Amino acid sequence: MTTTVNAAALALGDDALVLSHRLGEWAGNAPVLEEEVALANIALDLLGQARVLLSLVGDEDELAYLREERAFTNVQLVEQPNGDFAHTIARQLFFSTYQRLMYGRLAAAGAEGGDEGGRQLTGLAAKAVKEVAYHQDHAEQWTVRLGDGTPESHERMQRACDALWRYTGELFQPVEGLDLDRSELEADWLASVTAVLERATLTVPGGPRTGAWSAGAGRQGLHTESFGRMLAEMQHLHRSHPGATW
Repeated sequence: MTTTVNAAALALGDDALVLSHRLGEWAGNAPVLEEEVALANIALDLLGQARVLLSLVGDEDELAYLREERAFTNVQLVEQPNGDFAHTIARQLFFSTYQRLMYGRLAAAGAEGGDEGGRQLTGLAAKAVKEVAYHQDHAEQWTVRLGDGTPESHERMQRACDALWRYTGELFQPVEGLDLDRSELEADWLASVTAVLERATLTVPGGPRTGAWSAGAGRQGLHTESFGRMLAEMQHLHRSHPGATW
């Protein structure tokens, strides 16, 4: 596989792996039993994506459990703490909308051919886009339910969107190996998210778009403080028992 496809698979795999772990943290803590199952299913879908993507690069276990923080190339959005349920839903809305649009474009590009590495990546995209459509629908329904619910749920949902909005710009930074029209992807994402927020009687954070969003540098290996703690927890068992088998 080419180096450029490796870079793309690693970035997308890290996104899925980290968000899968974050959603898994809701196990035993979700507000209702139905959401316990729904969030666990989404986490498992993302974990499945991560395994395929990381295996295109190397040993999936080593990449997940033995890399240091600076070697991870996920966007900072997915590593943000769960916060309250509204924060989890806002994070999921922003990211799953991006994933569906991105995977849809990759799947369409795969139908036009490409090298072997590219075909492997687009093959994963063709399957993942169907899963992510459910993730997006789940997040949209909860966004509307909370935003257009009680005064407290509305306030919490708006606060969550405002807090996470600044991390969304990084979704549209160039990724080596992903030959996508980033400006078109961003425009479609903004239109989709705006429509959902308006249905939810929420205000699009920042008002009208007048300039570049502030963005993180997770793709360059720079992460927020909470990521280090999450990574230590995720890697603890593997690092504590090197070479152990089940």
